[in-house]
Amino acid sequence: MRRQRRYLLAIPLLGAVVFVVLHKGELHRSKKYPRQTMCHESYLLSRACDAFIEQKKAFVWGNLLKTSRGSFTCSEYLMHNHYITSPLSAEEAAFPLAYIITLHKEFDTFERLFRAIYMPQNVYCVHVDEKATAQFKQDVETLLNCFPNAFIASKNEPVIYAGISRLQADLNCMKDLLESGVQWKYLLNACGQDFPLKTNKEIVQHLKGYKGKNITPGVLPPAHVISRTKYIHKEHIGTDSSYMKKTNVLKQSPPHNLTIYFGSAYIAVTKPFVEFILNDQRAIDLLEWSKDSYSPDEHFWVTLNRIPDVPGSMPNASWEGNLRAIKWNDRESFHGGCHGHYVRGICIYGTGDLKWLFKSTSMFANKFELKTYPPTVECLELRLRERALNQSETQVKPSWYF
Repeated sequence: MRRQRRYLLAIPLLGAVVFVVLHKGELHRSKKYPRQTMCHESYLLSRACDAFIEQKKAFVWGNLLKTSRGSFTCSEYLMHNHYITSPLSAEEAAFPLAYIITLHKEFDTFERLFRAIYMPQNVYCVHVDEKATAQFKQDVETLLNCFPNAFIASKNEPVIYAGISRLQADLNCMKDLLESGVQWKYLLNACGQDFPLKTNKEIVQHLKGYKGKNITPGVLPPAHVISRTKYIHKEHIGTDSSYMKKTNVLKQSPPHNLTIYFGSAYIAVTKPFVEFILNDQRAIDLLEWSKDSYSPDEHFWVTLNRIPDVPGSMPNASWEGNLRAIKWNDRESFHGGCHGHYVRGICIYGTGDLKWLFKSTSMFANKFELKTYPPTVECLELRLRERALNQSETQVKPSWYF
């Protein structure tokens, strides 16, 4: 029998090199947007991504990725880095979103996240940890200066993991976003190691399906987390590390006889709910009560959204919402394992996780490291852009294609 000819492609991907074995005939076949719109590197990346999904022979090394801002002017940066500069549909233009992004490291990963979720009708508030390096802060500011609808939070907190400062960072951006002048419909919060799994249009349609209800996934607290709000926790700030330290001192009962729920720190909420959060006495008092609890962002939003008279509340909600796809290390029987590595029990996705991610119904996934697993981010970004441009109801500019 005649032996099938195979080709070994060496693909440079912004510092990484991908080697993919392809069969004859695959070099000129693409099921994505038209071949003539793609640059050579993007076309080869598309084939490499197919190989990862189909579990063909492929491997990667190299993770010294550089940022792409360089010495470009802002207009050059937007064009050379393929930012979408016009709404892709009337539906999206009429339903602007507000984003909060909290950062402390991984600028390159953040830059890819920002490009993936950027739309000119939306508005973006970026909170940079006050403890971040001066260079990191400068890099973020330089990037955001190119976008009239994106800005750094007016007040940045020194964020301590699981402390009140993490919740306060979101609240600072909420205030800024209310004052932005953009008539956004929903607010979503994210961290710099998130990445979208859905296009802007798909996110808009998902949120519209909730008809003005807030999405704050959560339940009554399971036994292993009750101590978070039962005992006083104090912030420990050291030269080497900062963390929350539990005491044996009991906290007072919650204000206004509120029932405390436990849930996700990540939310999708309406403007009236954000106005309630910042102005209603129940929310103000709960915030004060939460300051000496552990990971208050995991009870604050969900507790307030269970109050029946709150704007957009969902008193009987549970974990629904499809906000985040996360692989926890104690749920491997459910998700099939992590093909990258775990940090604090959460999978940093490798290329072996791409098939699982592509099948996910969630709007976002967490967590990613561009420098560690470059093709994981790049394959997601390429597929997302292909789908977004295929969905476009307006004329697509050539520079929007990768």
